[in-house]
Amino acid sequence: MKILTAVAVLLLSCGASIAQQQDYPIKQVPFTDVKFTDKLWSARIEVNRSVTIPASFARCENTGRVSNFEMAAAKKGKFCTTFPFDDTDIYKTIEGAAYSMAVHPDPKLDKYVDSLIKIVGNAQEPDGYLYTARTIDPLHPHAWSGSERWINENDNSHELYNSGHMFEAAAAHFLATGKRNFLDIALKNADLLITTFGPGKRHVAPGHEIVEMGLVRLYRITGKKVYLDLAKFFIDERGKRAYNKNSDDVFKNGMYWQDDEPVVSQQEAEGHAVRAMYLYSGMADVAAITGDKQYIQAIDRIWNNMVGKKIYVQGGIGAVPNGERFGADYELPNTTAYNETCAAIGSVYWNERMFLLHGESKYIDLLEKVLYNGLISGVGLDGKSFFYTNAMQVTNGITHPALEKGRSGWFECSCCPTNIARFLPSLPGYVYAQKNDGLFVNLFVSGNATFQMHNKRVEIIQQNNYPWEGLLNFTVNPESSDAFNLRIRIPGWARNEAIPSDLYHFAGKTTAAYTIKVNGKAVKYSLVDGYAVISKTWAKGDQIQVNLPMPVQKVNASQALVVNSRKLALQRGPIIYCAEWADNAGKVSDLLIPENAEFKPTYNSALLSGVTTLKGNVLKNSDVGTTSFSLTAIPYMAWANRGEGEMQVWFPEPGTQ
Repeated sequence: MKILTAVAVLLLSCGASIAQQQDYPIKQVPFTDVKFTDKLWSARIEVNRSVTIPASFARCENTGRVSNFEMAAAKKGKFCTTFPFDDTDIYKTIEGAAYSMAVHPDPKLDKYVDSLIKIVGNAQEPDGYLYTARTIDPLHPHAWSGSERWINENDNSHELYNSGHMFEAAAAHFLATGKRNFLDIALKNADLLITTFGPGKRHVAPGHEIVEMGLVRLYRITGKKVYLDLAKFFIDERGKRAYNKNSDDVFKNGMYWQDDEPVVSQQEAEGHAVRAMYLYSGMADVAAITGDKQYIQAIDRIWNNMVGKKIYVQGGIGAVPNGERFGADYELPNTTAYNETCAAIGSVYWNERMFLLHGESKYIDLLEKVLYNGLISGVGLDGKSFFYTNAMQVTNGITHPALEKGRSGWFECSCCPTNIARFLPSLPGYVYAQKNDGLFVNLFVSGNATFQMHNKRVEIIQQNNYPWEGLLNFTVNPESSDAFNLRIRIPGWARNEAIPSDLYHFAGKTTAAYTIKVNGKAVKYSLVDGYAVISKTWAKGDQIQVNLPMPVQKVNASQALVVNSRKLALQRGPIIYCAEWADNAGKVSDLLIPENAEFKPTYNSALLSGVTTLKGNVLKNSDVGTTSFSLTAIPYMAWANRGEGEMQVWFPEPGTQ
């Protein structure tokens, strides 16, 4: 198997491109050039490779998703799964497998993926159309599909959504293997879209966005501007459909689809949260290449609204079960929080792009919050059990019908498990980024990476026990001595900032300050956009030590977030904590945390694959009043791996119940 030509390595970065000159001013260091050696993410990525991806392929087979393609090729049978977007579960798992094979060659997996690609190609119609929900039996298509191609696209047919995920997967497969078998299928479909949509042709705002991101990926590979133009056309079509914009029904007023106003006029994060994340990511991609300032102004506004008024303390978004969507400002209920795993993944995609546009650490601060809390909570430690929704509170006897109390092997709508499968292998690509004059260190994960600076190879090695400890050690090994800027992110939580807004804040200001040393001595640096910028001529073996104190912090919510009035959450470093039934005598909904309670962090290698717990004396409500109780809190990302029971993130203060 041909793995990663030099061209492919460049293109694997979402910002890197050889197809055109203008793009993101900052470029990711490709994940193929970053190797993890840590205990947390290395293990998760290996489980994803060895368990999640094979399980996803197996479930695509035994649930009929593969059969749908086989029937489409034969032009007979009956669509045998539930949703017209079920095709994408195969695409997303192929994408994850491709990323995995890029760093872990697997001839058996490669052969299997090729066999699936052949099945997919056989299902493609001669003009490039690929949508099994119609092709199997065009006279009796899926109920969501409409009687003809595309007529229900702006609602729920998901024809372009399927194309978008196929483009993403085919691009990943081509770049990982150098083979064109999947890419040619995708390009044939993309060329059909070019002849079908655009000025003077069919007009539509895609009902579920992602085709925009996928088209940009194809543009970066091929240099064909028609793909970029079509991505922009689809984005600009939003806000033109005739809705009742005065309706309180978000489906009838267009907000659910982000279609109530043109994108450049939109003011806030709205509608279905996953669709929104993919739209804003697509806008960032197009803006980076075209320089569209109105797009950038719009996504800046929307980001500020989301971070300031529509995000949970653990980074979850999409609070409302009805429509899996953003609600109104400060509509963040705990008991019915939705927080779809796919929305968390989409948030990482968008925040990374915002960073690549602007170079400010606040976007990575939010990305880190999502990554270590509300995203990785979506997959169990076993790699084959999942959350579709990520609850903020589970109380016995009070369970919203849309929410899970425990993990599931898969779902009838299994977008989240396959999204996890495709995301995790590319995670090392989020650690470092480059600009002309230096390197950004965004995430803290033990391992080594290589990058080019002034046409010279530079190696950087990280050694730490993050996120459990804040002592970070770096070794810089340039091929030969060279002067450049090293930008090390100083997380917001280390600067007394709970989130890049006033939605949440720490109850007390820590007096412990972070320190930075180079070769054992304090070094001068400037703090720019949240980064400690160290400018020097680097020599082989230079050592940097950054110490980020990790006190246990109590988090309070803005007074505008009434549901959490006189409550607090617990945070240490980037980790949000919760209390779970298994550690607290079977019940946590009756616990109160006094303002002066103190908590001791303790690392337990035998618990939940190794986590730091917090222990402290709190109060417990009972029939006879409040009594003292020893609370154990675990990282939110690790909950629901020991069976079903109560869980809580926000704790009332005494006197509030």
